Amino acid sequence: MKRNITITIARQYGSGGRTVGEMLANDIGVHYYNNELIKLASEESGISESLFLETDEKCRNTGFFRKSIDVYQGGLIGPDSKDFTSEANLFNYQAKVIKKLAETSSCVIVGRAADFVLKDYNNVLSVFVHAPHDFLVEQAAKVKSLPHDELIKFMAKEDKYRAEYYEHHTGQKWTDAMNYDLCLDSSKLGFEKCVEAIKAHARVRFGDDIFD
Repeated sequence: MKRNITITIARQYGSGGRTVGEMLANDIGVHYYNNELIKLASEESGISESLFLETDEKCRNTGFFRKSIDVYQGGLIGPDSKDFTSEANLFNYQAKVIKKLAETSSCVIVGRAADFVLKDYNNVLSVFVHAPHDFLVEQAAKVKSLPHDELIKFMAKEDKYRAEYYEHHTGQKWTDAMNYDLCLDSSKLGFEKCVEAIKAHARVRFGDDIFD
């Protein structure tokens, strides 16, 4: 690959966005980042990985992100502050890691509002993967063993959390197509063609030889 590019993927639960991201990373020979971002942020900050995970879970269960909007501004809170381990600063360190990755290597990043964090970078292609409800349910049932009604509730809760997380940190709507360079319906394309569509868009954007 002749220059570093980062492809960010936001996705509805059940759309296969994570699978598309993994397939894409394997296809073009770059690293794939999802939950590993928390480990890297822990190493960068010196804050325990368990605290990142516990804070995520606490916010998920309490509806924390519904209560306010705290748009990411790019700063960091130092260890001498009582807010060093606040939810906002944990996000700040994840954002720092995301920026460092975009600056140093080509990669695929799933979730974590990475498209917003990297909105001012000219080597970034942001993607949103979505699908109709029935397809989402069908795909989710393949990986989540729950009765149908419980599965529907779980999916709704998961997407609600993702939407609130995104809006809290960006001030924008998670499903707004204007936030992304490319929106793909995985039910119409299938996962392999989603990968091909992303690669085709990248070639138009960054040059035909970008993956050579």
